[in-house]
Amino acid sequence: MKSHLIFIGAPGSGKGTQASKFVTEKGLKHISTGDLLRAEIAKQSALGKEVKSVMDSGALVSDDLVIRLLQANVDLQKSQYIFDGYPRNIAQAQTLDKEVLKGAPSTAVYFEMDMGKLVSRLTNRRTCKTCGAIYNLISKAPKITGVCDVCGGTNLVQRADDQEDVIKNRLQVFQDTVSPVLKYYQDQGRLMRVDAEKAVDDIFGQIASKV
Repeated sequence: MKSHLIFIGAPGSGKGTQASKFVTEKGLKHISTGDLLRAEIAKQSALGKEVKSVMDSGALVSDDLVIRLLQANVDLQKSQYIFDGYPRNIAQAQTLDKEVLKGAPSTAVYFEMDMGKLVSRLTNRRTCKTCGAIYNLISKAPKITGVCDVCGGTNLVQRADDQEDVIKNRLQVFQDTVSPVLKYYQDQGRLMRVDAEKAVDDIFGQIASKV
């Protein structure tokens, strides 16, 4: 049976970059609950209509609804998956195991990084409004200041949630909830810790060696 990955890490720790590499180079499928929610709404399925109704009302999508969404979109017999950004708390971790993975082998990968450095990484992040390419003014600046390397657009913007005060709040929320999740996987011998400050290829090699 195929082994699956569960990526855990603060915003900006590099989960998305690694997920993209595993999709491209190893053929895994990337499961982001946010993407699934949007896709299900776009399909106008019965579940999608239910999700849209909840979101339109301003309420949070319940854990039960997310699990049903995962069950409808995950086939463990056919594919190997990366669960990105889910679970976010201990209850979700337990439910993911019971209702979706159902005993299938999986490894939780925790992207460890100094929170101060994460603040710097995120406040210096810029996104091309035209094509979506992402830059960092410190570590991955565009070749020409203010100009996108990919499409030549000149509208490189800072996301609203990359403002320093917003970032610090997001990181605090993450820290407050992640410890029980890590302990849950650690106690089962299913937790891998990676240094998220290392080079992208080094991190990829470390994770790939365990899959």
